[in-house]
Amino acid sequence: MTETAKTILLVEDDQNFGDVLRSYLEMHDYNVELATDGEQGFKKYNTGDYALCILDVMMPIKDGFTLAKEIREKDKDIPIIFLTAKSLKEDVLEGFKIGADDYITKPFNSEELLLRVQAILRRSGAKQEVEEDVKEFNLGDYHFNYPLRILTHTGADGEIHKDNLSPKEAHLLRMFCMHKNDVLARSKALTKIWGEDNYFTARSMDVFVTKLRKYLKRDEKLEIVNIHGNGFRLIDRSEAVVE
Repeated sequence: MTETAKTILLVEDDQNFGDVLRSYLEMHDYNVELATDGEQGFKKYNTGDYALCILDVMMPIKDGFTLAKEIREKDKDIPIIFLTAKSLKEDVLEGFKIGADDYITKPFNSEELLLRVQAILRRSGAKQEVEEDVKEFNLGDYHFNYPLRILTHTGADGEIHKDNLSPKEAHLLRMFCMHKNDVLARSKALTKIWGEDNYFTARSMDVFVTKLRKYLKRDEKLEIVNIHGNGFRLIDRSEAVVE
């Protein structure tokens, strides 16, 4: 398995079927984390960094639709594929309303799932590459140059103030800019910047958020707010914002 293998969260209550799917996807160079119910799946999601989620719809404790809604609250962009034994139109529509990228009815061929996974990840990767190309951002009265790690504020009187950010400060501010006026999930930032999501890295992130708030205090239209149990939200009131 390559060092760059993408990790997939597979939540399937049939252990044997789940093991078969996991083995098949691992044969094709993916890392796969398997959970056997929705509650276990959400715990794994919160502690991992996944490129895609494959969720069975009918599961004990917490069904796939409920799990998908919770995942979508933390990350609106992560691709989701639903697996279901039902082909009812209402179920399919419900899945897509939640934000499914694809919907596969059991029984299905493993190769079909693989091809759909590959297609979705190609689209997701292309979108990410476009986002990675964005190097400069405008935030209210600020201009942020990510490669140079310079945050520039231009006051109403034309006075210019520049702050030089540390690498982690710049990386975190860039993630806030990419999610401006939306929720940045704590787990997503921690795994992306610190490499893991635990108590100590979470406390470290809180310190960096406090630093960014101080940098941005020259513009009253900007605010980084806590979203309890989820993450943070960088609000720019110079733009249309849904409170």
